[in-house]
Amino acid sequence: MKNRKLIALALSLGVMFGSGGFGLGSGVGGIGGIGERVAYAESAGSVVINEVDWAGSSDNSNDEWIELYNTTSQSIDISGWYIEDDYVDKYTVASGTIPAHGYFLIEDSENVVSNVTADSVIAMSLANSGDSLILKTATGTVIDSVVSGGGAWYAGDNTSKATMERKDPLVVVDSAANFDSATSGNGAKSSLGTAIIGTPRGQNSVYQGSVGGTAVEFDLSNDKPVGGSTITATAIVTNVSNLFSYGFDVVYNPAVLEYASVSEDGFLSGNGQTTTAFNAALENGQAGKLVVGNSRISSTPSGVSGSGNLFTMTFHVIGNEGTTSDLSFGGGSFISDVNGDVLATMTKSSLTVSSNQSGPATGLAATLGTSEYSFNLAWVAPSAGADNYLVFRKKADGSLVQIGSTSSLSFVDDDSVNFGGKIVPGVTYTYQIKAVKNGIQSAAVEKTVIETRGLRGDNNRSKRVDGRDIENLAKHYGNVASDTSFDALVDTTFDGVIDGSDLIDIGANFALTTP
Repeated sequence: MKNRKLIALALSLGVMFGSGGFGLGSGVGGIGGIGERVAYAESAGSVVINEVDWAGSSDNSNDEWIELYNTTSQSIDISGWYIEDDYVDKYTVASGTIPAHGYFLIEDSENVVSNVTADSVIAMSLANSGDSLILKTATGTVIDSVVSGGGAWYAGDNTSKATMERKDPLVVVDSAANFDSATSGNGAKSSLGTAIIGTPRGQNSVYQGSVGGTAVEFDLSNDKPVGGSTITATAIVTNVSNLFSYGFDVVYNPAVLEYASVSEDGFLSGNGQTTTAFNAALENGQAGKLVVGNSRISSTPSGVSGSGNLFTMTFHVIGNEGTTSDLSFGGGSFISDVNGDVLATMTKSSLTVSSNQSGPATGLAATLGTSEYSFNLAWVAPSAGADNYLVFRKKADGSLVQIGSTSSLSFVDDDSVNFGGKIVPGVTYTYQIKAVKNGIQSAAVEKTVIETRGLRGDNNRSKRVDGRDIENLAKHYGNVASDTSFDALVDTTFDGVIDGSDLIDIGANFALTTP
């Protein structure tokens, strides 16, 4: 093996080649600068050196591999093609074909990528200090190059063992500006089973797309949901041509989101015009990764073009305030047309669990109402507002009973309506108001008030305390609050029992009247 050392990624961006190298601008098929695209079978740029694992792996420094990518919509036979290393060594493909929009994996030995079968096994030796790699046909026609002018690798890392990935395979130019170190893996593993930071035979993790290119993203119904609420996330594809199938690993934080369900949307099927095979399930039944797959099913395979919704997921928000979760596309994610995988920018979405509101209602006031035996309640909305407010009143035993709900900032507890107990003069009543937003109740604010009008003991509301009140008490004597026959107006002492103490109230005010 060649001497390996930590590389220095210091090449100036935008330089096509180093001094002494050669350009692909005019001499090999008209490949221009960044932004220009050509893709002709067996011509310059039809196949590119898409990813290079020059650092090996943490399992073995010899775990080296090179990935080629077919930029065209037709398969290409690359039998006899070779990669020229530093203009000396040749890594020749004995036989093989790259499918349209497909990948071709060349490994130093079959076990270099232990869970992905190599397309070609060729003994190679890549220097950590950098190599010049030139892809040529069997007849010597230059198809692509990387670091053709010599010097350090454009990207990759000898410490983390991240591979060097091409940002955009359709930008056919030998420049450091179009390469970066892999940021994640796609599930591939090195010789002893360690996860590879790279994407052999898959879309590169650093792929940045291009103007007008295909993109997939999640549209969240709420990116600041409250705990206990439910949200949806819709996968939307834009600017796709002949979409035939897709597969996504949707990764989320199970401590924040609880997966509930998923349903197919109508884009792939043409709103039901074509049969599809939609499936979705948690990987191994474990929370955190939802695997989704779908394809059009017909005797003549065909795709659908344009933009639309692929599927919609539903999650329950279980995280505490301030916790976050991404919804991201895992390494196994892809979309394809009838020929093969299609490059697509896949953008994650993020959410943060928020509180239901900035705080409870404030400034609660309880005053005597316009009519006798009534109270007016009024309050100030929390700074974040509320959907509605719940009004509670304490019963004699101290428990709360909801007596109303309103979207306004006031409420009248009127004796003309029995909200679980009419109002008795001289009794201290306690009210609570709770603001509700997104279905979540705030902390309560509390206020007490006493009805100072009327006569205590006038349990039949005749405006005089007399024998009828004694008779009414006698009919309910011994009743407790839990009895269906209990009459709260007779319980003038507000202790939950109709007994002698209530008779004393009648005696204290017997024969008195009110206007």
